[in-house]
Amino acid sequence: MAIFFMVQVESRVRELVSEKISDRDDLFIVDVKMRRDGKLLVLVDGDQGVSIQDCVAISRHVGFHLEEENVIEKAYNLEVSSPGTDYPLSTERQYRKNIGRRLQVNMQDGSQIEGKLLEVAPEYIVLEITTKEKGKKAVTAASEISLEHIATSKVLISFK
Repeated sequence: MAIFFMVQVESRVRELVSEKISDRDDLFIVDVKMRRDGKLLVLVDGDQGVSIQDCVAISRHVGFHLEEENVIEKAYNLEVSSPGTDYPLSTERQYRKNIGRRLQVNMQDGSQIEGKLLEVAPEYIVLEITTKEKGKKAVTAASEISLEHIATSKVLISFK
């Protein structure tokens, strides 16, 4: 599949998903990816999560319109789901949803930071970072991290 075609499909799918969730302020698009192998992945999230029924309704809406408009001529596999815990945070709204949780942040320079997400702004996040050096007392401090310096961020799951 040509890259231009894939971008066109992704754009049309974003429009269709936006149409379907336009009356739902709690839902938002995280990502749309059309892969060369014919897999069309739509990731949707919500402020309180996203239900299976929401995913089914979005899938039916998108699938119906893609078929009606004959957007994709070859066989494809449409998958609509919420991003899993292994999927990086990419939108300000995702960060906001995870305030109070621990994040693993991989920086553009290759370094890695872990901490509790305290605050989110359009240009940065604030993490509470605890550092402990051998033989010294643990020190906790808030650190502002510019979003432009972040490569990826993932929520750390605790099984305590």
